Amino acid sequence: MEERTNEVIISEIEKIINKVRPYLNSEGGDIEFLKFEEGIVYVRMLGACIDCGALDSTLKDGIEALLVEYVPEVIEVKNVIGE
Repeated sequence: MEERTNEVIISEIEKIINKVRPYLNSEGGDIEFLKFEEGIVYVRMLGACIDCGALDSTLKDGIEALLVEYVPEVIEVKNVIGE
């Protein structure tokens, strides 16, 4: 299998995040893509997502599951708090 460039991988990650964004926005939340490094997608959850009790579920069962399924290079999604 031919190795894909970081630009291609990041483009696919951003497309999926942008498909999820309206659902987060409808609940007063949002997601910001920060970087992709060594198989890990770093995001920052914003707005209502920060204090939401379902944050871990949304992140792991929703966003991470989609990214792992559709972008073979992704192995995990991590929420960066602060900064």
